[in-house]
Amino acid sequence: MADTNICPKFERALSIINKRWTGLIIFQLLTGSQRFCNIESGIGISGRVLSERLKDLEKEGIVKRTVYDETPVRIEYSLTEKGKALEPVLREMRNWSDQWVTTDKHEVM
Repeated sequence: MADTNICPKFERALSIINKRWTGLIIFQLLTGSQRFCNIESGIGISGRVLSERLKDLEKEGIVKRTVYDETPVRIEYSLTEKGKALEPVLREMRNWSDQWVTTDKHEVM
């Protein structure tokens, strides 16, 4: 009989990416380093939630926060190698959603 338990690492990975807005933040950063306001306006997320998610992603080692010693101070966010490694996963999710997901919640393909 096959083991039907989900691998703890897989479950942990899903819990990281499954937080609301997290996948979109990572996807937005795939284009390169961005300032907070660019991420915020690019995906239409509130500043409070974006700040929380960026802190979570930084703690997980997925996002890097760089502070430039300028006046005014400039802060940019970028993906680490760990974060960049999510690109094929997110691109495949986008391909799958393009084929199978509708924006109308009542429509079934």
